Amino acid sequence: MKQKMFIPAVLALFVSAPSLGDEYATAPQAEAMVAQVVKDIKENREATFTAITAKDAKYIQLDLYPVVYDMNGKCLSHGQNAKQVGKDLIGIADADGKEFIKERVELANSKGTFWQDYKFTDPVTKKILPKSAYCEKTADVIVCAGIYKR
Repeated sequence: MKQKMFIPAVLALFVSAPSLGDEYATAPQAEAMVAQVVKDIKENREATFTAITAKDAKYIQLDLYPVVYDMNGKCLSHGQNAKQVGKDLIGIADADGKEFIKERVELANSKGTFWQDYKFTDPVTKKILPKSAYCEKTADVIVCAGIYKR
């Protein structure tokens, strides 16, 4: 009798346990995050910027967080590094020398909505990893959320 109850209990653990991929955000989650931030900016711009930079749980999902720039590459809000807010980041380059903020501004002007690849330091492992950011231009700002390519 005990053995019959044990098997379903073990199976339930495997079915309900998060998969190994659940610790990292996915492309659809990045797209959904950006859509939410765009919506929130339209409703209350300054409150949204403040909440993002304060790391409000609404804007943090696994390793995913939003960043907002103006159309000149100035950081207006950052979900992981408040020290970036207010800084002109247009000339920042990744490990390969790619000026990814400058490219974001150019892509926002030409496409409006896009995915962009670059390299970035993973805050957990401290390793430089390939990353892909989903970005959308709304009014006069660019909203991005990036996922690490593992």
